[in-house]
Amino acid sequence: MQIAVLTFDGFNELDSFIAAAILNRLRPRGWMAHITAPTPRVTSMNGVAIEAQKPLTFAAEADMVLIGSGIRTREFAADDSLLQQIRLDPARQLIGAQCSGTLLLARLGLVGDLPACTDMTTKPWVVEAGVAVLDAPFVAHGNVATAGGCLASQYLAAWMIARRAGWDAAAAAIDYVAPVGEKQAWVDRASAVVTPYLA
Repeated sequence: MQIAVLTFDGFNELDSFIAAAILNRLRPRGWMAHITAPTPRVTSMNGVAIEAQKPLTFAAEADMVLIGSGIRTREFAADDSLLQQIRLDPARQLIGAQCSGTLLLARLGLVGDLPACTDMTTKPWVVEAGVAVLDAPFVAHGNVATAGGCLASQYLAAWMIARRAGWDAAAAAIDYVAPVGEKQAWVDRASAVVTPYLA
């Protein structure tokens, strides 16, 4: 499984890195999450500069795509030339969006009239784009999922793993990253949030 973690200038480190790290727990099964960006180098909202592992065009061929958030997402959502470079296929791919990434997903026409999740800062912009926003950390409709709140990235990763490798693999990945002494509680919480959307 090849996964594109869309990461733009001004990105939120928690969104891109937590999801990528959890998904890469399945590397022994051939999974690989790649930081995917429109430029060779992107800088986070806190000044962390990183090299992109894949160009934005990789999103079209990936098996799964996660759209991260950041402080410049509203600007990117208004950039038609950038949006035209993001080619996604929900019939073939699992697609997830984190926080302000939901705004990009809406602008790409992949949310439609379904309710979605996002963070509180982005909520007015997503509503303005015609999307109803849930007061929840995660929701999925078919092959498209959205999450709200930085630490909800674990739910997107768990959902993707569970959809393609089963819940046991997702639980093992969450267990690995969860705090010592709280592992079962974290796995149980992820299960309660994600498994209703696995049917």
